[in-house]
Amino acid sequence: MAEQAVGAARAVAGQAPQWRTHGVRRRSTRAWRIHTSAVIVSVVVLAVLLVPPLTQLDQQAVDLAAKLQPPYWAHPFGTDDVGRDLLLRSVYGLRVSLLVGVVAAVVATVIGTAVGALAGALGGWVDRGVMRVVDTFSSVPHLLLGVFIVAMFRPGVWPVVISVGLTHWLSTARIVRAEVLSLRSRPYVDAAISGGSSRWRVTARHLLPGVLPQAALAAVLMVPHAIWHESALSFLGLGLPTHQASLGTLVQTARGSLLAGDWWPTLFPGLFIIVPTLAVAGLAGAWRERLNPRRRSELTL
Repeated sequence: MAEQAVGAARAVAGQAPQWRTHGVRRRSTRAWRIHTSAVIVSVVVLAVLLVPPLTQLDQQAVDLAAKLQPPYWAHPFGTDDVGRDLLLRSVYGLRVSLLVGVVAAVVATVIGTAVGALAGALGGWVDRGVMRVVDTFSSVPHLLLGVFIVAMFRPGVWPVVISVGLTHWLSTARIVRAEVLSLRSRPYVDAAISGGSSRWRVTARHLLPGVLPQAALAAVLMVPHAIWHESALSFLGLGLPTHQASLGTLVQTARGSLLAGDWWPTLFPGLFIIVPTLAVAGLAGAWRERLNPRRRSELTL
């Protein structure tokens, strides 16, 4: 009653109630975050698409006379320990990391959607068995399982994609299964079953289309996680080969320079890992809030 009286008094005095001011401020902050994330993602996409074909510089070109130069106008990010331009190598590294992240996220989403839809649609012992498998794999840390998978192959892009895809489908399977179980109780699904439709037909025509928005959101949310996973594997020397520019290999090769006091070979590739992935996660969080406003968005699955 006291808060209502204060709100009424402010309304009489021409001032907006405090709860309304907080709501406007919250919406303004959210809109600023979404716009900033969209701008960052747009710049990143344009950079990885346009910089490599338009530039006349070779990102592997060695110039020992200009090694470990701090940032200046000719090299805005400075140079590495053999004189290569860090801005160009960071863009190439981001290109490779984005490729790995997007492809791995698609692979993981396809596997998770198929497994979750199968468990939710069939139910019974199939559902229980599938979820016990999911729980078993979830008990093992993703990075440890990824190291085990990558160690069986030679360093390269596809072993990393396989590793990330086979270790990140679990959360998608849970999300899709929960959505399928929710859709199974809808009246139109009951009507289709009563009309004689088989279980597979109901799943293909009614359940899978209903879970596609959640599956697509899971794929977008998985891209930053896949990039971080690839960077961690490459930093450990188990992902991409050291001669191939990726964000993880750039940070890994710059460890010696950091110990010598040269901060730029580590800082800028690290920022290329953090800033774009947080921007993608911010847009995905806004998408999640739009799909389900009652749930607060999260950055990772």
